[in-house]
Amino acid sequence: MTKRPTRKTGVRGTPAPNCNLRKLETMKRVVIVGRGASGKSTLARRLGDVTGLPVIEVDKIFWRPGLIATPRDQWVVMQEKLVAGDRWIMDGDLGPYDAVEVRLRAADTILFLDFSLVRCAWRAIRRLREGADFWRWLLAYRYQSRPILRAAIANHAPNAVLHVFRGPKALDRFVADASGVMRDVR
Repeated sequence: MTKRPTRKTGVRGTPAPNCNLRKLETMKRVVIVGRGASGKSTLARRLGDVTGLPVIEVDKIFWRPGLIATPRDQWVVMQEKLVAGDRWIMDGDLGPYDAVEVRLRAADTILFLDFSLVRCAWRAIRRLREGADFWRWLLAYRYQSRPILRAAIANHAPNAVLHVFRGPKALDRFVADASGVMRDVR
């Protein structure tokens, strides 16, 4: 009698190969998005160390001195230049100021940090540098920014591999798996 494959395993009792991990080998243009203080920049640095991909923090490029936003038309042009490279990790979610579709269209992989408000608020409190606009965005993210971002991903990056992380443990497993895959590739 042959064993039938099941949903969570290949042949009963043996783990199914994770097809998303195989796709890590081809991960060259990565966009990291999520609620403020979810750890996007930290993840970008960790993945940059693991993959050797250059990391671009959009916050550092977008915000002018005095936290003045770059005008949308200029931001689109700046991003088009940034995504022209063959290999990169770009982290950042600028909420209502963003033109994320430029990054999404160029991405082959999207990492969405969909962490809870409580977790992100705690991290933001520890940073002690956030203003009122940030807190309004953080509080309204799930009901305002998140649906817009999910639609943008569906519309502008239908062929990109999307990984959604709801907590740090899953994210840590992903980075550990990516580290193992990249070590095997090198």
